[in-house]
Amino acid sequence: MSDSNNFIHDLIDEDLAAGRADHVHTRFPPEPNGYLHIGHCKALLIDFGTAKKYGGQCNLRMDDTNPAKEDTEFVDAIQEDIHWLGFDWDDRFYYGSDYFEKTYEFAEQLILHGDAYVCELSAEQFREYRGDLTHPAVSPYRDRPIEESLDLFRRMRAGEFPEGKYTLRAKIDLASGNFNMRDPVFYRIRYIEHHRQGTKWCIFPMYDYAHPVQDMLEGITHSLCSLEYENHRPLYNWVVEKVSSYCGLDAHPRQIEFARLNLTHTVMSKRFLRKLVETGLVDGWDDPRMPTLCAMRRRGYTPTAIIDFLTRVGVAKNDSLVDIRLLEHCLREELNKTALRRIAVTKPVKVVVENYPADKTEYFSVANNPEDPEAGTREIPFTRELWIEEDDFAEVPPPKFQRMTPGKEVRLMGAYIVRCERVEKNADGSVAAVYCTADLETRDGAPVDGRKVRGTIHWVSAQYAVDADVDLYDNLFTLENVNDMPEGKTYDDYINPDSVIHLTGCKLEPALSDAAPGDRFQFVRLGYFCRDTKNPAVFNRTVSLKDSYAKTLK
Repeated sequence: MSDSNNFIHDLIDEDLAAGRADHVHTRFPPEPNGYLHIGHCKALLIDFGTAKKYGGQCNLRMDDTNPAKEDTEFVDAIQEDIHWLGFDWDDRFYYGSDYFEKTYEFAEQLILHGDAYVCELSAEQFREYRGDLTHPAVSPYRDRPIEESLDLFRRMRAGEFPEGKYTLRAKIDLASGNFNMRDPVFYRIRYIEHHRQGTKWCIFPMYDYAHPVQDMLEGITHSLCSLEYENHRPLYNWVVEKVSSYCGLDAHPRQIEFARLNLTHTVMSKRFLRKLVETGLVDGWDDPRMPTLCAMRRRGYTPTAIIDFLTRVGVAKNDSLVDIRLLEHCLREELNKTALRRIAVTKPVKVVVENYPADKTEYFSVANNPEDPEAGTREIPFTRELWIEEDDFAEVPPPKFQRMTPGKEVRLMGAYIVRCERVEKNADGSVAAVYCTADLETRDGAPVDGRKVRGTIHWVSAQYAVDADVDLYDNLFTLENVNDMPEGKTYDDYINPDSVIHLTGCKLEPALSDAAPGDRFQFVRLGYFCRDTKNPAVFNRTVSLKDSYAKTLK
């Protein structure tokens, strides 16, 4: 995204050509009240990528102006996620709360210059007097004397008043058609402990005021943000103009808005994601079904696949809905080239090769990755008793079934051709074992007599198999466009009951016993999996093999 041009780069090019800026300095300002998700990742990539394209700098700033939700856990996680994606802020790591004193000083200057006043309207009255498109807003305190507003504001800071008693409002235009300009609140009283400032402050700035001030103090040239702030841009510019004119800051950052990422079957609301975590509907912020970066990492996604996906999505001015299958397609493309192949049987059925010695073990050489000859080969053991997939056997086969069935032959992948002779059943009618005979002359290729064997199935040695559990993940929500919720419905109504299927007693080839947490593999014929980082006895399905999206690209 840093290399290709988009409308943001076009605007920056204009600024550089016109001399409105001689360098590029951006910032990424997440709120430390949750974990970053893939929607934040788009903003992150735009901020850091734009700075990289122009040889500039990008700051990391924790927007901790709202003390009610911040936590150091989230601060640490945000930094880890950014580093995982391959970006760094060098020594430019800041907190919005670092600027509380300066932000307060500038607010006093707004009051002294007649551009702000202390208002006594309650929250209910504020809504009542807000007006509409044909009626201006009203505040009986708008003409409060400057000295009186300044005194009240200082006493607000000193903690003399209860929450809700007073607010500091900008004096702009009560009749503006843009309601953000109708004397917005810049400060409110809150008696709550701040995660870094403790109880030093009992008044806190609103984002619409703090955001441009912080950008100015850090020397930001281009403040890139999502489209919902487009109507806030006049207020951003108003704050920049006022503060630069009488607070001694020669900085004029430009706000540019872009469309946020909307992904099918995916909720980006941090409030609802937090609810999922707190109510136990998911296994924490890193549950592999979540859209958070730590969850995607745990599921097996790679930074390069995520960046590739966001680069293909591009940067737009208008909202759109992106098919999650494109994200999966990008991951498949990468893992097909890089993931080592391994064999796993997730729903095992025992196969006994009756004409193979019970005490014999031989080894077959198979490719670690057919797409990468340099990945080499490995040896897998073959014994009399094997495990195959339940779906690869049918006592009464459906039409065109080309796997194991009584009286027919099938190739054991990389090994012998076998013929199914009989089936042993359990008392409940399930298959206890399938008995076969092997054509022992087919170890190295086709049958001597040239007969055709169409089906090939995978297998593992029963003697050497490694036991493991496997989690099969799917979309967390059944609704394709979660932003188009039917009336009377909530996110809860569309949680997918099959978003995770837990399989126990799976049988894996012995090479997987050495897999480290987070290692990624293609389980042949099944999909891409990785060893779970929290529960190493579990392998998570990252994405299936089938790529329905690829057809749309042709």
